[in-house]
Amino acid sequence: MRLMKWSAPTLIVLAAFVLVVSGRAFLKESSCGCGPPKAEETGEYGVTDKQAIFNNKEVDYKLAELTPSAESLLGQEGAVLVATTYERWIDIDLSDQKLYAHEGDRVVWEFLISSGKWAPTPTGEFRIWTKLKYTKMEGGKKENNTYYYLPNVPYTQYFYKGYGVHGAYWHNNFGHPMSHGCVNMAIPDAEKLFYWTSPPLPQGKSVAYSSKEGPGTRVVIHN
Repeated sequence: MRLMKWSAPTLIVLAAFVLVVSGRAFLKESSCGCGPPKAEETGEYGVTDKQAIFNNKEVDYKLAELTPSAESLLGQEGAVLVATTYERWIDIDLSDQKLYAHEGDRVVWEFLISSGKWAPTPTGEFRIWTKLKYTKMEGGKKENNTYYYLPNVPYTQYFYKGYGVHGAYWHNNFGHPMSHGCVNMAIPDAEKLFYWTSPPLPQGKSVAYSSKEGPGTRVVIHN
């Protein structure tokens, strides 16, 4: 059998092609698997007896239905009534694993976060497009120990496709990357932010959507 000879430039091009294809496959497998919420989601707490799992390990899941604090509800009043003359916006610094809630140039909240470790958190400028008081997240791969099944993830705010800012009950390692691409926060911090941002939660509802007339809070993410 005659062996085909390849020139050095051709081999370089082929190697680059293989790297690109492999990289795309890796990103597809490693990307955030929670996905955007289904249209029928209500954002309400769901009673379940299924075991919560994070990276193939069982989670001690004891999250009961949460009641927002008076402080958090006061923050939503400001969002509804536009009580401030400054725009509310969120700055997420991945290099120091912190989230800063701004009113104009003034920082009103500063929280530790956990961004992507097993998949990157997207950088850029976004808008919150939907908020759910609770949602289910599932993704990852069992074969590489990244599978997760997390019911009733609290205070989820999606800003880009299936990427969101939300509370996390499955770890307490905030200040260090710990997610599959989303932005994790301690639940009390996530609650404050959830009611502080737009779109505000309608009375008696657990889900809110942004609109052209009522755009979601701006989210800026950078390294």
